[in-house]
This record gives sequence, structure tokens and C-alpha cells, in this order.
Amino acid sequence: MPGDMLVKLYDLREDWNCIAGQEELGITIRKPFDVENHVLVRWVAKTFGDAWSSEVDKALANRPVSCFIAVKEGLPIGFAVYDSILGYFGPTGVETSCRGKGTGKALLLAALIDMKLKGYGYAIIGQVGPVEFYKKAVGAVEIPDSYPGLYRTRIKRDLTP
Repeated sequence: MPGDMLVKLYDLREDWNCIAGQEELGITIRKPFDVENHVLVRWVAKTFGDAWSSEVDKALANRPVSCFIAVKEGLPIGFAVYDSILGYFGPTGVETSCRGKGTGKALLLAALIDMKLKGYGYAIIGQVGPVEFYKKAVGAVEIPDSYPGLYRTRIKRDLTP
């Protein structure tokens, strides 16, 4: 099972061209407006599950907000958050039908550049799924013996009747 990965933010170029490339596809990458928060949290819960929507909710409560979204034709198609756990990037997700257009990478880079500009030297990507994606996109390296890491004592189910 993959564990955590580490990204050297001080080596990351502050190149926002990833966002411009998305604009050419009719996709806007930006931080959400406060009036969109409830819609975004519900969309993430429906599309990706409650655990990720909780982390989005936390990132939206941070000041400044530590969340980026991808919007196409007025609808959310992707998101990326950081600092839902201090110093961590993720989760991030893109609608299945919208994948393969670089949107995930654009969201990743926007969030990591934002972290770098806040003064972070490193970012931890927790419980990585697509290891090769992160290696290729931002030079992330695996942290040995990091599974299950921080989440080892996580509540695993909702006990609410």
C-alpha cells in the first residue's frame, strides 16, 4: 500500500502556465468564492465521498482559503486542497469524464505554488494513490515506512444511528 510522498517546494518553479492552458479548454482554475462553499462540499461528498468533503470543508475554513477548484461551464469538475492537515497537500480529484486534460496537474501545481509562496519548504502528499503521477508532475519522492502514517488512528466508520 502506498504511503506518503514528499515534494521539495523550494525546487518548484512558480509557473502559472498550467492555469492558462486550462483556460484554453474552457476550464477556470481558481480559489472558490465563499458563497460556493456549501455547493463545493456537497459536490465533493457526492463525487468523492465524505472523508474528502471533510478535508475540503476544513481547507475552505482556513484563512486564506487553501483550496483550488476547476470550473467548466459553471460546474465544478475538480478540486485540490492543502493544509486540511498542516503541511499536507490533498486530497485532490477531477471528475472521471474530465480527466486526461491536465486539470489534475494544474490543480496540483496551483496548490503547491501557493504553499511555496506561503513559505513552506516541503509539502507532504498523504496516502498517495497515483505515485507515478506525483513523481512525474512535481518530482515527489516516497517516504519510506509511511503507511498508514498519520491516519493510523483514524475513525474508520460513522457510528451515528
